[in-house]
Amino acid sequence: MPRNPFRTEAEAFRFVLLTIVYGALIVIGNKIDPWVGLGVFVVETAVVAWWIFTRGRRERPVPQAPPPHPAGERRILVVANETVAGTELIDEVCRRCRSGEKVLVVSPALNSPLKHWTSDLDEALEDAKARLEASLAAMRAAGIDARGEVGDSDPLQAIEDALRTFAPDEVIISTHPPGRSNWLERGVVERARERFALPVTHVVVDLEAAGAPT
Repeated sequence: MPRNPFRTEAEAFRFVLLTIVYGALIVIGNKIDPWVGLGVFVVETAVVAWWIFTRGRRERPVPQAPPPHPAGERRILVVANETVAGTELIDEVCRRCRSGEKVLVVSPALNSPLKHWTSDLDEALEDAKARLEASLAAMRAAGIDARGEVGDSDPLQAIEDALRTFAPDEVIISTHPPGRSNWLERGVVERARERFALPVTHVVVDLEAAGAPT
């Protein structure tokens, strides 16, 4: 699978914006004087080449093991967005929590690139909180020791943050089915397995099938 060079949608959006600025500066410089335009082109190209070179030389992230926690205690990290209250996900968590495991559910605050760029996060945060509360209520009703929090909009960053604060023993990532999942298109599950030294389980939640008449 070809790798997306951008880690987040916001990063891709910033790249597009900078590309537009790049071209505009060259056009403006060329209108002032062709030599000015050429100078702007050379300087900007050198900066872009330097950025690509240094970025390309970065090593693949080293798998990150969680910090230790009390002996005998197991912790499960669940990362899900719109599927966080799905029956398949809650059933999977229930199957894994038969010995008093602690569960942290992280729901990334989904947002459009434009709203993310302008720091308009209120609606995304409220939506994530509402989904999270529905999931936690179902898990607690099933006897699961679960708590939750709204995480970074980038699911990989949300996992990395939770590794530092929660120290899970395993990760469960919930997505929509293939073809309807932005996370699967971005290779989130595969990248998480490469990046983190933890077992990563992928659970598919089909909300359309669950809502269809029987």
